[in-house]
Amino acid sequence: QVQLVESGGGLAQAGDSLTLSCVVSGRTISSHAMGWFRQAPGKEREFVAAISWNGGNTRYVDSVKGRFTISRDNAKNTVYLQMNNLNPEDTAVYFCALEIHYGGAAYTPTDVQSYDYWGQGTQVTVSS
Repeated sequence: QVQLVESGGGLAQAGDSLTLSCVVSGRTISSHAMGWFRQAPGKEREFVAAISWNGGNTRYVDSVKGRFTISRDNAKNTVYLQMNNLNPEDTAVYFCALEIHYGGAAYTPTDVQSYDYWGQGTQVTVSS
């Protein structure tokens, strides 16, 4: 059984930093892309960042470029999202996701449908 467990969310003030972690069990992540998405109340789930299987390629939504960094440690079966200079618009539940059907060297999917497994989410709340 594949499980993804996010942690690291919480309350922050504008300008603060948080680091989210996502630990995967039940399957190795070393051959597959992983991503982070977020969902604010009343909105659809939104792509935030993705990373290829070896970390060589990353992709970000424009609103977080230069502030967020996705990384991974395949030995620990873990993916991270370092979030700097947070602002209230970053408030959302953050989800990590794993795809298992492709895993090409440069594969960094941005759509929800490309991912096969999801975590339960971790809340990030940023006050002004």
